[in-house]
Amino acid sequence: MNTFSLAKIIKHGDLDFDMKGAQIIKTNEPLVINEVEKPKPEGNQVLVRVVASGVCHSDLHLWEGGYVGLKGVFMKVEDRGVKFPLIPGHEISGTIEEAGSSVTKFNVGDRVLVYPWLGEETCPACLSGEQNLCDSPRTLGIYQNGGYAQYVLIPDSKFLIKLDRLEFDSASSLACSGLTAYNAVKKAKPIPGLEDKHNIVIVGAGGLGLMAVQVANAISKSRITVIDVNDQKLAEAKKLGADNIINTKEKQDVVKEVKDLTDGSGTDVVIDFVNNNITSVNSFNMLRKRGRMIMVGLFGGSMELNLPMIPLRGYTLTGAYTGTFQDLTELVDLASSGKVRTVLDRRFSLDQVNEALNDLKNGKIIGRAIINPN
Repeated sequence: MNTFSLAKIIKHGDLDFDMKGAQIIKTNEPLVINEVEKPKPEGNQVLVRVVASGVCHSDLHLWEGGYVGLKGVFMKVEDRGVKFPLIPGHEISGTIEEAGSSVTKFNVGDRVLVYPWLGEETCPACLSGEQNLCDSPRTLGIYQNGGYAQYVLIPDSKFLIKLDRLEFDSASSLACSGLTAYNAVKKAKPIPGLEDKHNIVIVGAGGLGLMAVQVANAISKSRITVIDVNDQKLAEAKKLGADNIINTKEKQDVVKEVKDLTDGSGTDVVIDFVNNNITSVNSFNMLRKRGRMIMVGLFGGSMELNLPMIPLRGYTLTGAYTGTFQDLTELVDLASSGKVRTVLDRRFSLDQVNEALNDLKNGKIIGRAIINPN
């Protein structure tokens, strides 16, 4: 694994360009490793030396410039306030390198996990504790520089969680893939007293789906079915506690398969971590009465709904986007107790960032890939 010397400092006026970061200069073009200014923390700010930064599908969408929306219309991230050049990476763990003068609860050298879903703190979502759904988000790695760098500036130390018992590589992805899975499974929990009759279908056995299997086993007694097209990923899901696995390449009618597994009634909940124009239709059609469809994936597209069926069958359709700081705290506690773990596949150095993104895009990653910038 390549490392970079921190001894080299390039002077330009009053700025010290003494750290390396992988920047998206232009969408759909390779990221460029550049010497960039090392931030100086002030007040409540903290500078974190990045040990691990997870490689997320959201990074892919950012790199590609957006998402496919209704009728194939491409939704550009730049129309949502993203500006390039940008250092991506929002699943960040590391050690505190330097702290501003107002920081009191953390010290230099502390091992930390970063909550990246920052907001402007005055909108209704922020005031209710849901900064992840802020009206004007300021997410690290999306709206400001993130963890694909040797250092990252955290705007406030209150967005840090101390890591006492977790390794950096496995902890980093808790901040997004783990957090998103945790939030989605919390929305999927059964009504008390009906746990042993409750069915959850998880669509997609990537990093999020594999974490969701573990979370569901940790916080509910639901029967879990996982759907994917990759036998290796499905085998991992089974190993982590899935009751049933279905490969849609082998099964022509996945809706029928699910209904056969649920006495013909359908599943109580579907968590769709893919959420494209094919999986969403199947997810909707495999619901039982009172069923919940939780849409998570950003692969894009659209679906046509039979509108009378929604009130007639009492369906609930909702989204789940990352989670709150409190959610992440709860998830770290679960991971620290050994009830959930990140499925790590490969580790990359900073100069291998394009290889990491391409491997994720081409389905070569089982679980999570990690970039170790230092």
